[in-house]
Amino acid sequence: MSGKIVNYYDDSTECIGFLSLPESSNLVPLILVAHTWKGRSEFEDQKVVAINDLGYAALSIDIFGGGVNGQSIEENQALIAPFVNDRQLFRKRLISAVEFGKTIEGVDSSRIGLIGFCFGGLAAIELARSGYDIAGCVSFHGLLNQSSEPFQKVKSKLLVLHGDKDPMVTSEEILALQHEMTESEADWQFISYGNTYHAFTNPAADDIAMGTVYNPESDKRSWIAMTNFLEEVFRNANN
Repeated sequence: MSGKIVNYYDDSTECIGFLSLPESSNLVPLILVAHTWKGRSEFEDQKVVAINDLGYAALSIDIFGGGVNGQSIEENQALIAPFVNDRQLFRKRLISAVEFGKTIEGVDSSRIGLIGFCFGGLAAIELARSGYDIAGCVSFHGLLNQSSEPFQKVKSKLLVLHGDKDPMVTSEEILALQHEMTESEADWQFISYGNTYHAFTNPAADDIAMGTVYNPESDKRSWIAMTNFLEEVFRNANN
């Protein structure tokens, strides 16, 4: 495998991602990795390498643009606000990343998925909500803020991996998401991990007061769930 920084654009906004492809003589599926509210960082780039081990190409994307990283809770909140408040902007930025991914040499453009963590988990859900046709979307401990945009027919399969003790997600938001996915006749799954807080896949998460705590068992279980999901959606994409 070989990793490199790549630049792509959403109109005039330059986005800076990290791309890595496995050794393969065949076209391979591509997984895009959407970042937390901090911005694209080593955490997401490590996920890219782990996805290569599954035999897929992977690209950690840059939703904010310019490779920006927040340095505090306040900065992180300010960075995500434009996208949480303007879902057209959010969707357009995500779709530009997918469209770039389709042009990458060695990638099977019919087999593309997007996974995301925290804010990136909301990105996975919002891309599905947009009606954009992608093989599958996976949300890890994602925010579930409802979208103000008109709901579109969901074409991508969706897997939501949630910590039952996540203080950033209300039971009302969970029910609302499940309802809108069912109303759209989407192919969706929602897995809730008991005794598990927000950011449960991040080994650096250890702030119980904020509700962000790493959970190694839920981390492993959710990765296995994602792996099985991607195998299924990519297999079906060939049929």
